[in-house]
Amino acid sequence: MVINNAKFPFAFFLCCTFCLWVALSLVAAQEDPELQQCKHQCRVQQQVSERQSGECEHKCEDYYREHHGPVVDPEKQLQQCRKQCELLQPGRQREQCHQECQEKYDQQQLEEGGEEEEENNPYVFRDQHFAFLRTNQGEVKILEMFDRRSRLLRGLKNYRFICLEANPQTFVVPTHYDAEIVGFVCSGQGTITMVCQGKRISFRIRIGDIVRIPAGITLHLINSHKNQKLRIAYFLLPVGIPGRFEPFHGAAGENPQSFYRAFSPKLLSSAFKVEEGTLERVFQQQTKGHFIKASGEQIQALSGGQHGEAAGIWPFTSGESKRPVFNLLNKDPSVCNNYGRLHEADAEDFRQLKDMDIEISYANITQEGMMGPFFNSRSTMVAAVLEGEGYLEMVCPHLSGEKQQQQGASPIYQKVSSSLRRGTLFVVPAGHPIAIVAGTSWNLEIVCFGINAENNRREPLAGKGNVVNGLEKEAKELAFALPAREVDKVFRKQKEELFFPGPQLQKQQHHHHHKGHAYA
Repeated sequence: MVINNAKFPFAFFLCCTFCLWVALSLVAAQEDPELQQCKHQCRVQQQVSERQSGECEHKCEDYYREHHGPVVDPEKQLQQCRKQCELLQPGRQREQCHQECQEKYDQQQLEEGGEEEEENNPYVFRDQHFAFLRTNQGEVKILEMFDRRSRLLRGLKNYRFICLEANPQTFVVPTHYDAEIVGFVCSGQGTITMVCQGKRISFRIRIGDIVRIPAGITLHLINSHKNQKLRIAYFLLPVGIPGRFEPFHGAAGENPQSFYRAFSPKLLSSAFKVEEGTLERVFQQQTKGHFIKASGEQIQALSGGQHGEAAGIWPFTSGESKRPVFNLLNKDPSVCNNYGRLHEADAEDFRQLKDMDIEISYANITQEGMMGPFFNSRSTMVAAVLEGEGYLEMVCPHLSGEKQQQQGASPIYQKVSSSLRRGTLFVVPAGHPIAIVAGTSWNLEIVCFGINAENNRREPLAGKGNVVNGLEKEAKELAFALPAREVDKVFRKQKEELFFPGPQLQKQQHHHHHKGHAYA
């Protein structure tokens, strides 16, 4: 048999790499039988998608790390990887192998070994920072007050964030809040009904809808889908006590408790002109909680209304009829290329955002792609990860060098990094440069609520339209102490806008480019 000499080293490299990861898998299995069994159960479950199976395995790893420490010792894994690289012939392939070992080690340090760093990271919120209200039919997650985490977030002290998740064919009981609310439908579909001064409107909602809910409006929801959960993220601005809000349940009973029960029976009897016994019966029947399973007939009856349209009087000033919802995903993306897309809406697109001075954006970053670096001129962004995984890097001048800054020294910029996964929430203050990188498995989907939206600008720091490209030739030379042409070689090379290949993908493309030249 004749073997092509050019292809043999590469085939040997692939074989060694395969053997390496098989060996590492065996090591992991020997060291972590509990983890192996958990992942096995994830894979053998029926009627579970590949994505759900992957999320299940990630939860196994999170649980194992919480109770036993790192899944695999990263240092030991790096040493084993390097030993396997030494089996290759000296040259470019061995160097590439060592480089890939180091990249995997760095990624693992960021995603798995960064928990200690995140404890001191005031900009990222996990499940432990939420309070949960759970029933069999749904749950509400309430984020702690932003400034409780750090004084650096006191600009958000008057705002709150909650996330509602309702199971299929579920009714969410009528409630009003002492807060102005804007919501984003993250997944699913359903119908929302609002009542104001005895008048009622209903309209259908679906993924991508922005919903504006004025303070004091009584609303109820249904998830009309037979299989999919309805998930809505709410951003609230309390109108009573700054930073504090409460739900008020009127049409309820014992669980949730109706606020009518707080009044004296004699007062209610006079107000409703009925006997006290009748009132007692009405306000004691409901005990099923905030989320109630509804019948098919009830769901159908409650599913009226037009999508994005409402009949009757909409409860806003001047009596002007306005659209109660706006679908962000129906709007053309502001930026779109092979590495991601961005949809944005502000008061010019959806007038009901104006009084809260809020903008909402949705970013879908292609797997192994990245968004940024960039910064916002005025707006502080509160971002929630809807799907996928990845990591962020942000520049912050506030976490180090306080003593030096007090002495009038130049600020010391510190990198703030964090892994991202579904359910993670993070804050990006105005002016802070940030870049977000999607993982290798799925796209990374993020929704952002931006406060102080009026006159905000997104300033790119790389690619098309970046800040440095706008400087004069002389300004570049004075700032960088280099000829402008050398500065331009860096800042003018990237032609894409906002979304770029991430570090892993960029290196792959670079490797294939040089490999193509080698074979040419």
